[in-house]
Amino acid sequence: MELSHRLADDLDGCFADLVEEHQDLVFGVALRAVGNRADAEDVAQESFVRAYRALRQYPAERVKGMLLRPWLARITLNVARNHFRARRPLADLDVALEVPAPAREEPVVLAERRDERRLWMRLMAGLPERQRLAVGLRHVEGLSYPELANALDRPLGSVKSDVHRGVRLLRAAFEAEQRIIETSETRKAV
Repeated sequence: MELSHRLADDLDGCFADLVEEHQDLVFGVALRAVGNRADAEDVAQESFVRAYRALRQYPAERVKGMLLRPWLARITLNVARNHFRARRPLADLDVALEVPAPAREEPVVLAERRDERRLWMRLMAGLPERQRLAVGLRHVEGLSYPELANALDRPLGSVKSDVHRGVRLLRAAFEAEQRIIETSETRKAV
């Protein structure tokens, strides 16, 4: 049975399943929105609290028809916005994604991956917020375009455009970064 149907029938008994199934999405959205692990953990926790409270208020038929991924992403983005209103302006997103690597990999490979993740996070941080969120939700969190439109509460064409523009800006920033690296390496060789 689909999770939304199980939640409609037994919210308290199935809510842990919702958290387990979607915790990576919620934390990932929170991390991209707030920029640091500690705040992202707070935002993710508050997002699930708000989701639970909302589900308690909704009629069973509404819960059964819900698209949970975009709904949770939207809640998380709203909690993140409220978090910043209460605390400070948007933080810099120079955050290393902590993806565990297989133990058999060499330290040099692990360091290169970490550096590459930092580079991409820094480049993403340079995007305008609208494109940064759209690209992060689409290409990092894996939301489909319809889910993305729902989560961001914008028309499908607008989110497709935001993703396209964001990817184009990222590509240009990456190519500029590569030119700088190549120029630097050429100067060192001379």
